[in-house]
Amino acid sequence: MTQPIDFLLSRSSMKLVTAPAPNDDDLARILQAAMAAPDHGSLQPWRFKIIRGEAIGKFADFSIGLRQQSDTPFTPEKEAATRAWLSEVPMIIAVACHIDYGNTAISETERMLATGAAVTNILNAAYMLGYGAFWSTGIATYIDEFQSGLGFDSLDYRFLGFIAIGTPRMAIPQKKRPDYTQFISEWTEPVDV
Repeated sequence: MTQPIDFLLSRSSMKLVTAPAPNDDDLARILQAAMAAPDHGSLQPWRFKIIRGEAIGKFADFSIGLRQQSDTPFTPEKEAATRAWLSEVPMIIAVACHIDYGNTAISETERMLATGAAVTNILNAAYMLGYGAFWSTGIATYIDEFQSGLGFDSLDYRFLGFIAIGTPRMAIPQKKRPDYTQFISEWTEPVDV
């Protein structure tokens, strides 16, 4: 029997997904997992938009169109590859962080961290339910018109990319992870500065 920690230790992103997407029950469980993210002040700053069905093609046209009008357009090959990838993706979850300017006690940074933690829970829950998922900040994420076109006004939201989610097209490759000891040290007293 696989333990939950084993799922965490073996989780990898899977960009290459196809139908079926999570059914409504599985999607509800995946999104409910996001609600369990650490969240200073219980602000629930995360906001999600579900894009599926015919809306995926509109998403592709909109995002790639903006990218092609930008200062860094795709090459024809990259555009074709991106369209081919999106044509297989059965569901996208667009992610934004709500910025409440009326609450100055909890910083924007903490709200963005909470939203990132919610996305991590989505990725983990999707994997635990047998789906593949991939958090992307590509295509047009950093183009203002993209954010507003998805319904996230830049005065009130920070757009953080989108999650492609569906059934893995192949076995999810297991990555060799670094030894955690390379990233830690013990602190015993203040450092002289």
